[in-house]
Amino acid sequence: MTALTTSLAPARTRTRLRPGLFAAGLFLTLVVVAALVPGLLTSYAPDGIKPAEFFRPPSAEHWFGTDQNGRDVYTRVVYGAGQSLLIGLGATAISLSLGIALGLGAALGGRRVDFAVGRVLEVLFAFPGLLLALLFIAVFGTGAVTAAIAVGIGEAAGYARLIRSQATTVVRSGYVEAARGLGHSPARVVRRTVLPNVLRPLAALATLGIGQSVVWASSLSFLGLGAQPPAAEWGAMLADGRTFLQYAWWTSFFPGLFIVLTTLSTTVLGRRLQAWLDVRSS
Repeated sequence: MTALTTSLAPARTRTRLRPGLFAAGLFLTLVVVAALVPGLLTSYAPDGIKPAEFFRPPSAEHWFGTDQNGRDVYTRVVYGAGQSLLIGLGATAISLSLGIALGLGAALGGRRVDFAVGRVLEVLFAFPGLLLALLFIAVFGTGAVTAAIAVGIGEAAGYARLIRSQATTVVRSGYVEAARGLGHSPARVVRRTVLPNVLRPLAALATLGIGQSVVWASSLSFLGLGAQPPAAEWGAMLADGRTFLQYAWWTSFFPGLFIVLTTLSTTVLGRRLQAWLDVRSS
């Protein structure tokens, strides 16, 4: 018995430690701190122009170097976390809201509503999400807020299809029929029985969606359709430094690195949360 316990101990330790999960959580914590209180992580101003210090390579004074205007790249990356995360969170909130409205409406509104929502989703899925975002920006103009709304609309169809399928299954389940048999009102059944079972799996998907939204928003800013220079936003910084890659690689490398690490970290946390929810529901 002792030998068996000893042999299982390393596996349990590895399961508890999960260095990848710990690293992802630590990185996202730093990003959130940078977004909320950037002054804790840097003493420079994100728009502090110093022409005499342009294109300084990474050093002890400027950790990520300086750009063509002498601005500290590390400081701009720190302040850019706020805009990038805000756009990602806003886009995810918009897409979830639209997805919940369409999905629940299809599942609870009867055959005609379900048919109508189904056709709308088919039309949305006929276009790539990024193309829908570009069409929205073409009509309503550029900017960070417009980019968040555009990305949210582009991602809404995927959430709506999932919620529609989940809600349809829940509505036809035995415990919903039992709640109706007990005389509960339709509103109470939806609020107490349908919604909790439909929305629970969305926590993991929303975490994954934040990373995807950050990538999409950064892509729009890179194309000049999202946050506009001189805004300290990762996608805009990436575009701003691409002209100088041959002799000042750091101006684009570090914003791009933070986009990648943020996406990877949210993916790791989202998958872990999904696995945990699957175990709880089984």
